[in-house]
Amino acid sequence: MRAGEAAAAAGVTIKALRYYEDCGLLSPGRTANGYRDYTPQDVRLAEEIRSLGALGLSPRDTGPFLACLRAGHEQGDHCAESLAAYQRKIEALDLLVARLTHTRERLARRRDAAARHGFPSTTSSKETDKMLPQADPLPADLPVPSDDGAADHLPGRTLPALAFTGTDGTDIRLDAVSPNRWVLFLYPLTGDPAADIPQGWNEIPGARGCSQEACGFRDNLDALRAAGADRVLALSSDRADYQQALVDRLHLPYPMLSDPRLTLADHLGLPTFEADGQRLYRRLTLVLRGATIEHVFYPVFPPDTHAEEVTRWLRNHREA
Repeated sequence: MRAGEAAAAAGVTIKALRYYEDCGLLSPGRTANGYRDYTPQDVRLAEEIRSLGALGLSPRDTGPFLACLRAGHEQGDHCAESLAAYQRKIEALDLLVARLTHTRERLARRRDAAARHGFPSTTSSKETDKMLPQADPLPADLPVPSDDGAADHLPGRTLPALAFTGTDGTDIRLDAVSPNRWVLFLYPLTGDPAADIPQGWNEIPGARGCSQEACGFRDNLDALRAAGADRVLALSSDRADYQQALVDRLHLPYPMLSDPRLTLADHLGLPTFEADGQRLYRRLTLVLRGATIEHVFYPVFPPDTHAEEVTRWLRNHREA
């Protein structure tokens, strides 16, 4: 049959038939006067290419299916090679979905972080703070942690080149956060608000107060920046999804870093403690100049007003 008839029978265009031939997928015969002569098998092959194209397979991906038909099988996927081609396409789609999902999550985090920064407003900062979600007040009888000297070796140390993905979706390397002064506060855990806290948590000196401390740094972020802190970051062994839930719940405008293996603690010898079989960071805040630790707040108590303490220190130790 002529090209127009074959194209109509296969549900494709004449141009598509020519392309399939250029790809080596079809090899129509020739009449005595040189016109292409398509057979019913050519039409069946063109139909197979069209139907597979609807599933996302390119004409060049259809080779195993066409070979299966040419071998006499009723369906193009009645051969092992065709199943392998399906699998390759599925794996390629899985990779694409994973990449798109990761990109979407990063975009959503950046969008949410930008939204939390807000827009210029005549509302005072105190009024704005009142509108933000607040953590529950701390109990009045929490035990006060004592200075056991576990952080005395830290001033002057340099942060290692450890990289973490922040809750804002950016990849952050600790030794390259900023060439200027910045603040890194470490906390034990926040976890899931619907779950019970570790047994005896309130009795562990310095353990309680992570959400309150996070809110304190949120509410004092402008003051910290005005006092010379280029950036504020938080780090704990909390899982990244717990941290993201905390950021969303409390509208935290700074990145939180997840270090479940306590790699920073192992590099710097940071103080930790055990609770319910978990090794956790003791509450500690570093003021850094570039990658060098300039000052250490340890122990930190009370955590809910600690951001104000850091702000006062920065104001009293302004860089020349």
